[in-house]
Amino acid sequence: MHKEELHLKFFMCVIQSRQLVRTPQRTAEEASTCSMLIQKPPSKTDALKSLDTMDDPDTVEGIPIFKNEWIMTHEEHHAAKTLGVGKAIAVLTSGGDAQGMNAAVRAVVRVGIYTGARVFFVHEGYQGLVDGGDNIREATWESVSMMLQLGGTVIGSARCRDFREREGRLRAAHNLVKRGITNLCVIGGDGSLTGADTFRSEWSDLLSDLQKSGKITAEEAAKSRYLNIVGLVGSIDNDFCGTDMTIGTDSALHRIIEIVDAITTTAQSHQRTFVLEVMGRHCGYLALVTSLSCGADWVFIPECPPDDDWEDHLCRRLSETRNRGSRLNIIIVAEGAIDKNGKPISSEDIKNLVVKRLGYDTRVTVLGHVQRGGTPSAFDRILGSRMGVEAVMALLEGTPDTPACVVSLSGNQAVRLPLMECVQVTKDVTKAMDERRFDEALKLRGRSFMNNWEVYKLLAHVRPPVSKVLSGSYTVAVMNVGAPAAGMNAAVRSTVRIGLIQGNRVLVVHDGFEGLAKGQIEEAGWSYVGGWTGQGGSKLGTKRTLPKKSFEQISANITKFNIQGLVVIGGFEAYTGGLELMEGRKQYDELCIPFVVIPATVSNNVPGSDFSVGTDTALNTICMTCDRIKQSAAGTKRRVFIIETMGGYCGYLATMAGLAAGADAAYIFEEPFTIRDLQVNVEHLVQKMKTTVKRGLVLRNEKCNENYTTDFIFNLYSEEGKGIFDSRKNVLGHMQQGGSPTPFDRNFATKMGAKAMNWMSGKIKESYRNGRIFANTPDSGCVLGMRKRALVFQPVTELKEQTDFEHRIPKEQWWLKLRPILKILAKYEIDLDTSEHAHFEHVSRKRSGEATV
Repeated sequence: MHKEELHLKFFMCVIQSRQLVRTPQRTAEEASTCSMLIQKPPSKTDALKSLDTMDDPDTVEGIPIFKNEWIMTHEEHHAAKTLGVGKAIAVLTSGGDAQGMNAAVRAVVRVGIYTGARVFFVHEGYQGLVDGGDNIREATWESVSMMLQLGGTVIGSARCRDFREREGRLRAAHNLVKRGITNLCVIGGDGSLTGADTFRSEWSDLLSDLQKSGKITAEEAAKSRYLNIVGLVGSIDNDFCGTDMTIGTDSALHRIIEIVDAITTTAQSHQRTFVLEVMGRHCGYLALVTSLSCGADWVFIPECPPDDDWEDHLCRRLSETRNRGSRLNIIIVAEGAIDKNGKPISSEDIKNLVVKRLGYDTRVTVLGHVQRGGTPSAFDRILGSRMGVEAVMALLEGTPDTPACVVSLSGNQAVRLPLMECVQVTKDVTKAMDERRFDEALKLRGRSFMNNWEVYKLLAHVRPPVSKVLSGSYTVAVMNVGAPAAGMNAAVRSTVRIGLIQGNRVLVVHDGFEGLAKGQIEEAGWSYVGGWTGQGGSKLGTKRTLPKKSFEQISANITKFNIQGLVVIGGFEAYTGGLELMEGRKQYDELCIPFVVIPATVSNNVPGSDFSVGTDTALNTICMTCDRIKQSAAGTKRRVFIIETMGGYCGYLATMAGLAAGADAAYIFEEPFTIRDLQVNVEHLVQKMKTTVKRGLVLRNEKCNENYTTDFIFNLYSEEGKGIFDSRKNVLGHMQQGGSPTPFDRNFATKMGAKAMNWMSGKIKESYRNGRIFANTPDSGCVLGMRKRALVFQPVTELKEQTDFEHRIPKEQWWLKLRPILKILAKYEIDLDTSEHAHFEHVSRKRSGEATV
């Protein structure tokens, strides 16, 4: 690396010290050095002199030079803030509305303004684009305030016949050219995005016609010679191929599950069967995930019609469920459900069948447009915000040769895909279903959809063995460790039932490792875990006790109960306990059994996984509280709320809740802050109170700083804001661990449990030697985690190097790269890292890629 290049890298370390990622390798002295460099940056001469004498080319003055894409040159950072100068962006929402669209609109507007571009609202979708006038208005920073928590789309959406005709598109082009707009962000479904691509392909001809008719000048035509198009998919059906989740899908699932949970209580009271019809004319995603999230007895979706004898199978399934002691049946039906001959299967058809064959008291509930309404979930707010940021970058980086793209989500990664490739695959799915090629349609939906379907079939359509234990079966124990987290029970249910389906004997351990040592163990049957999916907390009981002090008792009970495999569902203690079990194998052969850790904690701090079961539920709890607090602050005016979140030393909850709730600041341990930073935040709020947005929201992770406590920050804000704003504080506490799990946590936990048990059966079989189980290889003790786009098993011993044990966090955390977005959306003058933008991929690669959840 050349000295001049290193010099730039060095100064980037100085610049980014304000948002530096704290790692265990960075000592207090190094952190102090960072702070000092902010106050007094070294001269170029001194910097180059230090480079001459340094031994380690990866560090400068003790500060790591990050080799990954997180660090970029000063010129690139500066370019991000001037990327939009002289350019104009228009944003519109089209087609059916979806929760989370407002978050995307807000991000497009604010990041567009941040880059120096002018940003315009197009009201009423394509109709507003055609009609022009006041339908196309310039947006300001304040005009998108208080949008995050609103459902639907505040700029309106409409079906537009005019835009389908060339004359309509000609008028739309005229309206854009006259305002100097050459960048268009379209938020909608495949029809809306197809229309946008058609508009772009005709753009040159439209300009030519407008110039010939004298409606625009040659100079205007030259300035608008090409149109950039970027699409964001907003659809509650999740029916667009190329993305794991569309904006609005998660919120729709929230509405559905709220209703299912409410119906479950009345159904149990009267021993009723309920048939629930959900949206999904051409896509069964909502119905499928709902069935997994509520443990439905049956689901009907258009991609996978039931067999010809489905009536007999359904009635047998319902009666078997009742015979096992259940007081209710739940059947989920997608509105587009069909049989293998293409004949529609309606909710009324199913009700009449159940009443006629079984005589059960059966009711039908059609959810309808309630699924489109309500407040967007935390997931959709963050998804919309991330996609909006990426859309602006894609537009402003576009060239005449860049194809129209759609910003998609793959795992937790943003990717750019060719718009028309995605549209074509989406149309291929519908065509395959029309031609009765259902297996192909299922594959075209992607691996995430297929994984959901396979797990559903196992849990709902495979009969559990009649005998308790089959020949060649194994004994597997399941336990919860650490603090409670919503979704733990769903993971236990899935693990137990998949184990039973495989013919294994499944034991449940109460109160974690302490219960394992004390012998608080019992066998679980199919009905033992009935109804657990939607219940919060830990039905088995959970404690933070680690196993090391009780190895002798634990070993004795492993032998006594013939435990051959262990599934540990929990947080950092579960991971640490796994490491202790690996260490204990040297002394106790009984501990040489396979085990797998399923991360389940609100803190999301387990190494080896980007997400943990329970985190999404806690995040939504925080968001709901912040929404109410913001509403209170908006009413009283000039009020700032300081909210303390859980998470230990991990700042995930504070950061993501800040992004989802529109916070002005989020203090976390991983990003050290000084009194100067607190002062900057206060000054920022003082300036904010001079605008029309007279309120503030600040989040603080509970262990972000031992001296700058919540009380300290509250007192500081109260003193510095005297006469300008009032301050209030709120410690959310253990309410973040409670409540019913969200659809994401239920679905995630269910699939994690199924995958863990499948791995366990294979690993036990692999470890069977000389008539007993003996597993002593590193890969026999793993963490099952989601890494970017895949669920992967990682040996706990390999994860040790990635762990900061003192602070109970991973050394690298993917979400830290989202923090600049939080600050920019709060109107801080900071640098946006555009080096970690979405890469352009092709749909064929996306579809054949790694499996996602």
